[in-house]
Amino acid sequence: MRVPRISRTRYAAVGLVLATAGALALPAGTAVAAPTGDSTTGPLLSYVVNTKANHGQVQKVEKAVTGLGGTVVYSYEQIGVVIARSNDTKFAEKLRLAKGVDSVGASRTKGITAADQETTEVAAEPVGTAANGQEPYEANQWDMRQIGVDKAHKISLGSRNVTVGVLDSGIDATHEDLAPNVDASQSVSCIDGGKPNTDWQSWQPTTSDHGTHVAGTIGAAKNGKGIVGVAPNVKLAAVKVVDDGGFIYPEYAICGFVWAGEHHFKVTNNSYFVDPWMFNCPNDKDQSAVTDAVRKAVAFSQRKGVLNVAAAGNENIDLAHKTTDVASPDDTTPGTRPIDNSCLSLPTELPGVVGVSAVGVNGDKSYYSSYGKGVVTVAAPGGDARYQIPNTPDKNGRILSTIPGNKYGYKQGTSMATPHVTGVVALLASTHPWASPDELTELLTNQAESHACPTGVYNPGNTGQYNATCEGGADDNGFYGAGIINAEKAVQWWR
Repeated sequence: MRVPRISRTRYAAVGLVLATAGALALPAGTAVAAPTGDSTTGPLLSYVVNTKANHGQVQKVEKAVTGLGGTVVYSYEQIGVVIARSNDTKFAEKLRLAKGVDSVGASRTKGITAADQETTEVAAEPVGTAANGQEPYEANQWDMRQIGVDKAHKISLGSRNVTVGVLDSGIDATHEDLAPNVDASQSVSCIDGGKPNTDWQSWQPTTSDHGTHVAGTIGAAKNGKGIVGVAPNVKLAAVKVVDDGGFIYPEYAICGFVWAGEHHFKVTNNSYFVDPWMFNCPNDKDQSAVTDAVRKAVAFSQRKGVLNVAAAGNENIDLAHKTTDVASPDDTTPGTRPIDNSCLSLPTELPGVVGVSAVGVNGDKSYYSSYGKGVVTVAAPGGDARYQIPNTPDKNGRILSTIPGNKYGYKQGTSMATPHVTGVVALLASTHPWASPDELTELLTNQAESHACPTGVYNPGNTGQYNATCEGGADDNGFYGAGIINAEKAVQWWR
């Protein structure tokens, strides 16, 4: 039986183990009703509209939107992006003709709906007594030992001047291992149509524990409780970009990246791909507009000093040699379509973004991890409970971290690899406070441990089910990029 994927695989995480916890069932969503009597009336959709930044064009575009009967949800004048809604099936076609509009794209294929839900599982209580100076669950954190976090912490726990943005499903700010580090003043929800909402409750997790799990790997406090994160002294900002249906629509991500830039985060963690298209292709007007809008938001954050780290995905796809997309659009009915390398996974394949693949306890590519030379920057532990089992008390090949309700649970995926990298970047930023995103990337790749490609076709389990071919040399290849990250080297770099 294959490990189940959560939230239709848009998260870069795959299954949990151990005792099952109850999940609250929510009513199925219903598309917003549209007026009748108009042949162009359809479901209410959200659109990204691109124009020039800071040149008075945004206000003109807003007028064009309302003139066509649409609604302006929010405008990001600093990057020239307007988020709009309309139930006119020809809205994009009409708006593309308006003066000052560069491009328009529907950000979803399904009418705006209410939420569905995601289930969760929890870990058992830790066995035995923690070793002196360790957290109760630390013996099960093989991932931290693999990248030298225990040794790094003898030198640095990270700086309180570094804020990490967790673009995900929210963070449980009351969790015993996260409360000391969550900065409510810099946290926000972006799922209200792409409009920022700083109300405390708005950025708390609702149907998903994914963001809380990711946050624990980055910065769970070293406080004698639960686990320890890679950088347990940095600040964590929850940036909620995942709605209760598990979708990360473009307008949510755009809001998140602009927020990160405006608040001068040092690094963001992005363990997802932007819905509804796994790959956005330039020959499709909607997808091209989405790519332009998300690209502008990412570039804005980078200009403000933010390094963005993103997951490669769990489909065992060679991102350097794309041929077929079988999972899009994932908010209605996915189909099969031919694609090529011009079609991009967002935000992973945007310029300046650190792409992360996953390895198991043996340091080999996780069977599910996507890969690709020139796409993967570095690799990190994401777990592989099928083929790489650690010699830990729990014998669990997944990644243990925090989940809501002062609990702890196991997940695996490039979602789990990415926060390890984000944590190491936070340590680097702590010891190099003036480093730019490009300089942090160089420091990150320089401290990575080289890992050569396997000989021949990689065939975990010898069944052929997860065959993959690695390209490149030991210091730069499709499976591991520059290598597997090393937290100990990261904090020693300045010495």
